[in-house]
Amino acid sequence: MSLALHRPKVPKLFTYSLFMSEERQSANGSPYFIGKGKGFFYFSTPITEIAEAFIGGLLQEPDVELWGEKFYVEEVKALAEPSSYSGRTYSTLSPIAVTTLKPELGRLKQYDLSPMEDKFYENLRENLKEKYVLLYGKKSPDDFEVKVFKARPKRFEVKPGIFQRAWHLVFKAYGDEDLMRVGYQAGFGEKNSLGFGMVKVDGRRRKWRRKLR
Repeated sequence: MSLALHRPKVPKLFTYSLFMSEERQSANGSPYFIGKGKGFFYFSTPITEIAEAFIGGLLQEPDVELWGEKFYVEEVKALAEPSSYSGRTYSTLSPIAVTTLKPELGRLKQYDLSPMEDKFYENLRENLKEKYVLLYGKKSPDDFEVKVFKARPKRFEVKPGIFQRAWHLVFKAYGDEDLMRVGYQAGFGEKNSLGFGMVKVDGRRRKWRRKLR
């Protein structure tokens, strides 16, 4: 599994949400918020071995340090999946990143696409199809459409001095059920293993399948 996760230029089939808290309050006019109460996040993958390794690591070493703050993993719960995927309205738990390459000064440079560009949807579809092939080992269906209702940009520093623009979206998606499931489980768009592209189904009450700790 370790070799599979470190293959270059191949989508890693897992994603996770932004870190959240039970309550939050604005920090004196700052664009950031101060979290209060318990913190939590969501993790998703279609690969059983990845899920087992991730959960096993948290349960064996529940003391976690993030941004210089110490946290203790109190519980891990499994969330029941939707009964269907096509025709549902989704909103992002972590923003969706889609890129392309454009020539600049004689070199190809990565360009962050926006939902206002047709290329965004083309690359989003091709990325999803690539994940389908990796997961199922067969040709992907082509049936996938997205209608965006709301879009809000977010800029992240993914490495020192390297920034990624991504988008918090509310959108409706239509298409092949298995193809849509791949996006729901592994993330939509690129850089999912860096915490981009996780979504939830809007208007659906979250049902916990079981508690793992």
